[in-house]
Amino acid sequence: MSEGILLVLCGPSGVGKGTIKTTLLNNFENLKESISITSRKSRVGEVEGEQYYFTTAEKFNQLIENEELLEWAMVHDNYYGTPKKPIEEALNKGYDVLLEIDVQGALQIKENFERAVLVFLLPPSMQELEKRLRERGTESEEQIKRRLITAEWELTMVKSFDYVIINTVLESAIQDVESILRAVKLQNKDDKGVCSIAH
Repeated sequence: MSEGILLVLCGPSGVGKGTIKTTLLNNFENLKESISITSRKSRVGEVEGEQYYFTTAEKFNQLIENEELLEWAMVHDNYYGTPKKPIEEALNKGYDVLLEIDVQGALQIKENFERAVLVFLLPPSMQELEKRLRERGTESEEQIKRRLITAEWELTMVKSFDYVIINTVLESAIQDVESILRAVKLQNKDDKGVCSIAH
């Protein structure tokens, strides 16, 4: 049995990552979503192991010290990270794992897990990205400006990614990500160096 693939999906806010992630998880039975761990308190309706794994800041620090995280960051006084163990267990069982994350997290993962496949989603233009952010209607003017500044920095990191997809038409972008996953699986070799294809 071939080891699974860790597919990392990245890109600016408003580029369509969430929609593409949901579609991929529905289309690929063998694809599992990576669940992050956080030191923040759970919110109403959140379930342990579904949205996040919840822990304390002290225990999170232990995970950092023991190198049990593929990446981590502090955001608004709370820790967020990607635990290694559940991903390794899923990959060893032959499942593929999908991780939607920010650029800094993706680059940490590439350092700690060379076999990860990094996909960057680009907007057709900054004007289109701004339009999409405004149409969402979920952010204030200040938040939109902050997201656009962040997006400009994120775009400078594109060369660090394995694949780049311009999300002009959502259906085409979804097909492109699916094609990448299929292509990487065909390259995947078993312990004898032989490509394994499961029908």
